[in-house]
Order: sequence, then C-alpha cells, then structure tokens
Amino acid sequence: MTLGTIAQDAYLVAAVLFILSLAGLSKQETARRGNILGMVGMAVAIVATVVLALRDSVRPVAVTALLIALIFIVGASIGVWRAKTVEMTQMPELIAMLHSFVGIAAVLIGYNSFITEAHPDGGHLTEVYLGVLIGAVTFTGSIIAYLKLAAKINSKPLMIPGRNIINAIVLIVMLGMIGWFIPTHSMWPLAIMTVLAMLLGLHLVAAIGGGDMPVVISMLNSYSGWAAAAAGFMLNNNLLIITGSLVGASGAILSFLMCKAMNRKFLSVILGGFGDEPHAKAAEVTGEYHETSATDVAQELEESRSVIIAPGYGMAVAKAQYPVATLVERLRAKGVNVRFAVHPVAGRLPGHMNVLLAEAKVPYDIVLEMDEINPDFPETDMVLVIGANDTVNPSAAEDPNSPIAGMPVLEVWKAKQVVVFKRSMATGYAGVQNPLFYRDNTQMLFGDAKASVDAVLNALQ
Repeated sequence: MTLGTIAQDAYLVAAVLFILSLAGLSKQETARRGNILGMVGMAVAIVATVVLALRDSVRPVAVTALLIALIFIVGASIGVWRAKTVEMTQMPELIAMLHSFVGIAAVLIGYNSFITEAHPDGGHLTEVYLGVLIGAVTFTGSIIAYLKLAAKINSKPLMIPGRNIINAIVLIVMLGMIGWFIPTHSMWPLAIMTVLAMLLGLHLVAAIGGGDMPVVISMLNSYSGWAAAAAGFMLNNNLLIITGSLVGASGAILSFLMCKAMNRKFLSVILGGFGDEPHAKAAEVTGEYHETSATDVAQELEESRSVIIAPGYGMAVAKAQYPVATLVERLRAKGVNVRFAVHPVAGRLPGHMNVLLAEAKVPYDIVLEMDEINPDFPETDMVLVIGANDTVNPSAAEDPNSPIAGMPVLEVWKAKQVVVFKRSMATGYAGVQNPLFYRDNTQMLFGDAKASVDAVLNALQ
C-alpha cells in the first residue's frame, strides 16, 4: 500500500469523524464528544497532509519539514494564546475574524493555482474564478462583521440608495467576466473580479443591522465552507471538498433556522438591515417603571415555587453565569422548580447562551428552548430576565407596526412576576423600545448583572 493510498484512506476517516462531530454538536449532551471527534479528525487530516507534502516536496525533505514545523509553531502559538485570552463575549467577533482567514486563504490558493498551473483547462479556470470570488466576498464580509460585533464601527446598517440594484449589477458583471477570463487566461479579469467581490462582501454585510448579526455569523460560516470547498477543487483535495461542503451546508441550514426563529426571510437579511424596512409608526412606549432591590427579589424567590431564568448578552458581558448557576443550585435545594428559557438568537452567536450555561455547569435538562418553555410562563411564579432585551419584547407579538413584529419571543410577561436585571432603561441591540419594562408585573433591578445576582445570593443567605 502506497503513502498516497494511506493518506487518502486517512482523509476518508477524517471526513467520517467530521460528520460524527457535527452530529454530536447537535445536542448539548453530546457536544463534548462531538468536539473531541472533530479534533481527532483534524489531527488525522493534518498528519496525512504533512505526509503527502513531504512525499511530493520539490525541495529537500528536511527543508520542507522545517518550513512546515515553523508554520505549525507560529500558528499554534497564536492560536493557543488567543484561545486562552479571548472572553466568551468576544467569541462572535473571533469567529467572524476566523471566517475572514478562510476567505483570504481561498483567494491566495486561487491565485497560486492560476499562476503555477502550466496548461489549465476551462474546468480548472472556472474553479479558480469561483473560488476567488467566494473567498473575496467572505474575506471582506467577515471583516465588517468583526468590526460591527467588536463595536469598532456602528452596528446600524449602511443604507445606500439603490443598494440592491448595485449589488445585482456587480454580481452580473463578475459572473460575465468569466467569459473574458477563460479564453484569454488573462490576469486582468481575475484581478478586477477580486476587487469587485471584496467590495460586494463589504457592502453586503455593512447593509445588515446589528439585530441580524447572529444570522450574519451563520451565513458567513456557510460562505467560508463553500470557499474551503472551492479551494479543495483547486488543490484536488477530496477532504477539503468534503469538509467545506459540510460546513457550507450546515451553515446554510443554520442560517435558515435562525431566520425562521426571527421571523425573517434570508433574502431580506442579506439585502438590508434589521428594523430599517418601511413600517408604520410603532406604538409609543410610555409609563412608569417599578424599581426593586436585591433583598426584595430574594424574598420573592423564597416564596416562589416555579422560577424561569431568561438569559441574554448582558449576562455574558457581566460574566454572571457563575453566580446565576449558584443561585439556581440554592433555589433547587429549597425545592424551587428552576429552569432556563433560551431564545434561538440570544446573544451574538447561535448557541451563545447554551455555551455560557454549560461553562457554569448548569444541568442540561433544565435548559429549554423557546418553543418548549413558552407555554409554561402563565403558570410560572417568577421570571428573572438577566441581560436580555429584544428576545423578551412583547411588541413582537402585540404591535404589528413594531420593527420586530412577528418575531417569536420568550413570552415572559405572561408570568405572575417578572424581574429584569439591567444596567439602564436603554434599548437592546436592535434599537427597539421594550414595553415589558413598564408592565405592572415587572420590576427593574438596575446594575451590573453579576453584582446584582451576587447581592440576591447574599440576601438569600
């Protein structure tokens, strides 16, 4: 059996492990196993690739091995440092930046393949052209997503007049230029297309508002997968093709599910910003809010038999998941039925809240999705809304003129008592006023979420 055959068999094993990894990541209970399978699959793929690289090296094997080792040292050093220093609240922008790496890698691989291939046929040139196009869009789109998520630029959508027509014209021009590129083998159409694709990626994501960022992340995840698959075609690497297709397809499915959870159409997301479509005037939010104290909240919790906690991005920012987990443990020890209600787009990333709660060792069986727990709110004594805003906004269900009208939300206002942990009365990420704060059965506990939960814990003692 030759080294090439062994490497291809290893690629097949890695592909199967990646598929099993995706299956494992579909449930909280099996997510750890899914991660381990994915890491093992990647290790197998890397070893097989290094073996092939050494076998096919045009330089002395020792030189190639040294270059590969240097790349591993640099990449691993940066990766380990970033993994240790990144905060959970920074994960969305980190993922967006990683997507940009995949995009620029596809672009560079495309140019390298075009330059080094002696006699490329039409099929190969098509692979190069489409790979560079997808990679360039992914590259700049991911950078803009990173800048928005990191609050380095305004999260509001960039509304250029006629933006959809401009995007359509740019796309048609890029696809049309392939008719210039293939017969002439000229670098010019490839270079012009690359610039246009980068501008298109920049404009597509710049036109998407902050409220749609979870969908943008999953959308860019899909783009990066297709970019990797395109790179696989250019390099004639079956594993890259399989892996890229898995990532691209799973990202597309996740984007669809996220849009469904937000009552949004995928096309409307990529063509404009959340909340900036024409609407009739939304109902004015007026009234007085009722402020409470940690001592009063603790007393109300003592008297409750059923409690639901609705977490949001504010909990992540304050790193409040640990005292929240302690609070849950204390209440459950007293016989209180405590559960979590997790909205599909809570946070800035799909599954963001689930990861935070798992990190704090909250039992999986008390973390419920929106559809599972919404019917239970009317029978719930108390709801603690910790750092959530848009995902608990009753305007979505009650005000047809609201920018978020029709978006499924956690119906916390139906509970007997609601306490909102929040720094101020400011709007959420989507910039929409929340009438929940002024309901008669709602009390506001102002301050840092972690400090507020700690204060409630002290009062419970």
